Amino acid sequence: MASSCPTNPADFVDSQKAEHGVQPVLQALEDTPAQIAPSTYYAAKTRPASARSRRDEELTAMIERIHAENYGVYGARKIWHELRRRGVRVARCTVERLMRESGLRGLLRDKTPRTTRPAAETGRPGDLVKRDFTAEHPNHLWVADLTYVRTSVGWVYAAFILDVFSRMIVGWQVATSLYTDLTLDALKMAIWRRESQGADLRKPVHHSDRGAQYRAIRYSQRLAEAGAVASVGSKGNSYDNAMAEAFNSLYKAELVRNRGPWRGLDDLEMATVEYIDWYNNRRLHGELAHIPPNEHEALHAMTQPVTAPLKTS
Repeated sequence: MASSCPTNPADFVDSQKAEHGVQPVLQALEDTPAQIAPSTYYAAKTRPASARSRRDEELTAMIERIHAENYGVYGARKIWHELRRRGVRVARCTVERLMRESGLRGLLRDKTPRTTRPAAETGRPGDLVKRDFTAEHPNHLWVADLTYVRTSVGWVYAAFILDVFSRMIVGWQVATSLYTDLTLDALKMAIWRRESQGADLRKPVHHSDRGAQYRAIRYSQRLAEAGAVASVGSKGNSYDNAMAEAFNSLYKAELVRNRGPWRGLDDLEMATVEYIDWYNNRRLHGELAHIPPNEHEALHAMTQPVTAPLKTS
């Protein structure tokens, strides 16, 4: 029998009874600081659970479900906000305590290296953002970047375009090469998606780093056709495209490392579809007062005046 026991003698008896039986354990504890009378032990086992214990069990079940539904990445702060969105009023410190007791924790992000190849300096657009990643409305400012993922058959690259106003991922693509088509397909998706929603894309700012993929002629032409204005950060400075790189870090932490390893392109592409759907429509964002990007844009649309359609003769 173990020489030490938990603070609660009844818990110690429970931990040893399968091997030694209840009575032998109770007898072994006699004349020790942990002595417990048989009547006390059995009364403790039959006593109804307290209201707090029942409440903790209910909350723990909800916390575990929310944690599992959100890629297992939420910490106490986001789980607390999600509980409040579901009408559950609970102290944040209680959520922290129950998560510790359940062995749950949020996901920590690691810094990742940059992936784009710098293009030649000729004809480079200016930096119209200057690290001011704020926007007054959707499609005011888009930021773009790409990252890479190791799979069992080689590298897969992912390109994303993010709307700064809502943090919405409006365009994305994954491919096995870093050629222009990767970023161009993400741009085409973003333009098609926003135009299909009736958005006015006149003069949005498209900001990226100096990667050759974003400086390619076909990419620049598609931006011009959509009416977008190109903006490029300074050489070798990740802070000039910090918001896009922050999303890449999030993607790598919440999906790539959290759900890997990956077999190849198809495997990662399907997972990315599901991840972006969750990110845009259900993931809580602290920068948006803990609501999802889609909800943030919907709330913004509700506050805008309705413009009557033009009459035609």
